[in-house]
Amino acid sequence: MSKPQKSTVKVRRFSRAFVWAHAVNAISFFALYITALPMYTEFFDWLYPVLGGPEGARLLHRIFAVAFVTPTFIWVIFDFKGFKLWMKELVTWKKRDLEFFTEFVKELFGFNFKHVRQTFFNAGEKINSIIQILTAILIIGSGIPMWFPEIFPRALVQWGYLLHNVGFGLAIAVVVGHVYLSVIHKNSKPGYSGVITGEVPAWWAKEHYPDWYDEEVAKGNFPDIDKNGNPKKPTSPDKKKKKGA
Repeated sequence: MSKPQKSTVKVRRFSRAFVWAHAVNAISFFALYITALPMYTEFFDWLYPVLGGPEGARLLHRIFAVAFVTPTFIWVIFDFKGFKLWMKELVTWKKRDLEFFTEFVKELFGFNFKHVRQTFFNAGEKINSIIQILTAILIIGSGIPMWFPEIFPRALVQWGYLLHNVGFGLAIAVVVGHVYLSVIHKNSKPGYSGVITGEVPAWWAKEHYPDWYDEEVAKGNFPDIDKNGNPKKPTSPDKKKKKGA
């Protein structure tokens, strides 16, 4: 017997401002990584002709470094409400957030698991956000003395090179896991459309973020759906009377 078909009904999870901010962040991050490779090791010297030589690679690296700083401003300026919600979620932790990780490990390795009720961001996304914020601060903060070595103490510039490498190493590890879960993992990849169009399948949103989804239903923003994403049929007055009889 075949499984019931999931509904194609979608709901908006992210604003256009977030989608643009996320895109700029992702593109600039990978561009920074690629332009830095030949400067980091001779093994990637073959990239120099593609990047316009050492000077071209440095110029591109600095252009994308400026772009890397802009996503937060894009989000704050065009969707401050969404940004404020994100910051609030990052500092709000409950017992169920800790329970999330036990079930997440089971889900990650293909074992039977249960969904722990979560709000707009789940505990894993909160951890990912916190680590990305810290590594971004480390990368940007260490990059400034590297860019302007003439106005900083030599020791600080040298430490900048070390911390820059550490920051990017940690960030790459987090990004690899983030990409795997959002694009490849079977249970979470349906939500990938959220960072492309801002919309995700309604059934997936309710399954992964039931508290947030139920709040939106109560506000009249989202349809009340069954587990396959199909809108529930309103209960007729006659049936209500029979239930109460």
